[in-house]
Amino acid sequence: MLGAAGRMGGAIIRAMAGASDVQLTAAVDHAASPKLGLDAGAQAGAAPGGVTITGELPAAGVASVWIDFSSPAATAGNAAAAARAGAALVVGTTGVGETGRQALTEAARTVPVVFAPNTSVGVTVLLRLVAEAARLLGPSFDLEVVETHHRMKRDAPSGTALRLAEALAEATGRDLARDARYARQGDVGPRTASEIGIQTLRGGDVVGDHTVFFLGQGERIEITHRASSRDTFAHGALRAARWVQGRPAGLYDMRDVLGLR
Repeated sequence: MLGAAGRMGGAIIRAMAGASDVQLTAAVDHAASPKLGLDAGAQAGAAPGGVTITGELPAAGVASVWIDFSSPAATAGNAAAAARAGAALVVGTTGVGETGRQALTEAARTVPVVFAPNTSVGVTVLLRLVAEAARLLGPSFDLEVVETHHRMKRDAPSGTALRLAEALAEATGRDLARDARYARQGDVGPRTASEIGIQTLRGGDVVGDHTVFFLGQGERIEITHRASSRDTFAHGALRAARWVQGRPAGLYDMRDVLGLR
């Protein structure tokens, strides 16, 4: 478990403790973490399991699957290390930039990698639903994505919001790099027909809310997913870890895990 001392790391460790078919064999956090040296299970609120949180990545053979919910800055190095160790990799870290994505692509030449900024089963189904709705409704409906997260979240928009916008763009033949509109302020002029709005809200302890709006003349459709617990993502990450073990090298996502390809 990479990012073992974080909120998601703790949720995944607790989920592992309640599962009979997975075992925590290594727990890693950044070198300055105040939780280095602590029992990973105990600090996560589970029973002590004898695995100590360390600042060193696992050696080859210690873990068959690495689950990474660490930080965007650590993703590239973690991916390269997993490939060297011959370990399958599940990455749920959000805010991963181009360097990290390239590192994941490179690692996937050697080992199987599941990259999913949101490991929720419900969000994975949501991606399929919004793409189908966009195709069926056609170009007369305007597309907007609104996401809300807790005040401590660092990246914006969320990785899930960006993935939803990508799904909308793919379904409608648009170029997200050109058509995304991340904010509106002042005299921005009328909304263009091709733009996909992506708006961000931050506050409180919201685990994660995402709504896609399909706005037509005289009617609108809203499709929403709300996460009330990080356990949702933890169980999805474990589902991905079970699935990816033994797969051929390649870059996968949660749609592959759920058989939605």
